Amino acid sequence: MKLIEGKISRRGLMKAGIAAGTALSIPSVLRAQIPVADVRTARMVMGSLSAFDPVVATSDSTNMHAYAIYDKLFGPDSNFEPHPQMVGNWGVSDDRKTYTFELRDGLGWHDGTPVTAADCVASIRRWGPVAAAGQLLMSRVQDISKQDDKTFIIALKEPLGALLTILTGPFIMREKDASLSPTEQVTANIGSGPFTFNHALAKPGASFTYDRNEKYVPRNEPADGLAGGKIVKVDHVIWDMLADQQTAVAALQAGEVDFLLSPPLDLLPVIEADPNIELQVLDKTGQDMFLRMNCLQKPFDNVKARQAMLHLIDQEAMVRAGFGDSKYVKPVTSMFGNETPLTNDENTEWYKKGGDPEKAKQLFKEAGYAGEKVVILQSTDWAEASNMSQLLAATLQKIWVNAELAPSDWGGLVARRNKKVSVEEGGWSIFITSEAEANFPQVATNPILQMNGSKAWYGWPQNDDYEPLRTKWVDLETLEERRALARKMQRIWWDYVPQVLLGQYVQPIARRKTLISIIGFPSYVPFWNMQKATN
Repeated sequence: MKLIEGKISRRGLMKAGIAAGTALSIPSVLRAQIPVADVRTARMVMGSLSAFDPVVATSDSTNMHAYAIYDKLFGPDSNFEPHPQMVGNWGVSDDRKTYTFELRDGLGWHDGTPVTAADCVASIRRWGPVAAAGQLLMSRVQDISKQDDKTFIIALKEPLGALLTILTGPFIMREKDASLSPTEQVTANIGSGPFTFNHALAKPGASFTYDRNEKYVPRNEPADGLAGGKIVKVDHVIWDMLADQQTAVAALQAGEVDFLLSPPLDLLPVIEADPNIELQVLDKTGQDMFLRMNCLQKPFDNVKARQAMLHLIDQEAMVRAGFGDSKYVKPVTSMFGNETPLTNDENTEWYKKGGDPEKAKQLFKEAGYAGEKVVILQSTDWAEASNMSQLLAATLQKIWVNAELAPSDWGGLVARRNKKVSVEEGGWSIFITSEAEANFPQVATNPILQMNGSKAWYGWPQNDDYEPLRTKWVDLETLEERRALARKMQRIWWDYVPQVLLGQYVQPIARRKTLISIIGFPSYVPFWNMQKATN
């Protein structure tokens, strides 16, 4: 996963005559197209939105759209624990194989028809074969059936402790929409959620409008993460797509928009100097940068060489190389990240020492390193990863490792990392990438956490002690059980070393100070709960 794209360079800012604290200007042709947002309308500059079906497309933009218009059976709270959303009452049999779910009162589709159990069954069945968590569920399912209009049953072949967590995945659609193939786009945009999609005002490539669903009945609970009561406090949300970041920041400064999802790093000083705008970190989990090693080829087929990389890396130096002296970066030592319920300090003593080149040099020697070429794939169109790759190569060369950069764009890197052959045959040794930290607690479904050889993610690590722990995950029901298992997994993970963490980056949003009470959650910005202040 790439972290930051399309960043405006400091040189570009200087050419434009922009200095920190100086307001940017909106081209007049664009200013005329952007009406001033009123107190009941939130105007938000978001990512590009071109796909609307969260089964066919899984981008953050598609999912944020889906959270606005659809609803889910269960929702994760701020600790990622599942809570009923569309479900009112539920129960499980003594043998933990049969779950009964009853829908709560007041659920209705935007077309005026009631939500039924048949809609839920069809939605789960459509989502199941294509989502990683859904595939896990369907492998355990004996049957999913409607009992009556408000009740459905999931019968399992064997107990599945993570079932409720898995059910935070599928968005519930009308049965006639969910009857489509999971490869065929649902285009109706009719859900049962807190917002309706305004088809008349849709301007593909420019903006989309979401209206408050007057008939939506929220749960009588405080909002918490993506769970609890979804109380809408604005009449309209306008999803703006302004590709030019300078124009977007200028619109925010002028009060033409209220919110900017991903302000570029180079413009943060400009934004921060404006007394009417606030930078805020909504997603405290952010992204974790890491390097991945090829466990099939020399020298990293030897665990000592992989352990050498743990001792070699100085995270403080790495994040400075990638991001400069930014307050939005910091070290990370747990395989589950800094800010998740599974974060722990098991087997992390080596990280706390910082870089130790002499220890790394010793471990390379113990690995029998004999000058084999170490090829580092360098993504030249991803500045942060590219800079880190250059520092990594230089750091390896200082301890006499024959490191060599292989520059290409991100597409070229993705193509080459598929190769399992030696570097002489066009293979690779290391590449740097990132992953949303919130994905690391998804032990059963995140491919990065697999260590099952040829079936594992790029690098293809294999550890027969670790995999039984990972696969046991789905049978655990409580957070305490999962935390205990996470510590066992992490001890093995950092002994084997399939990858090395380089640091955590969090992306602030920028908002007018009049837009308040925005819920923070990894990867998503819910439209409910936020409101416009009147002064």
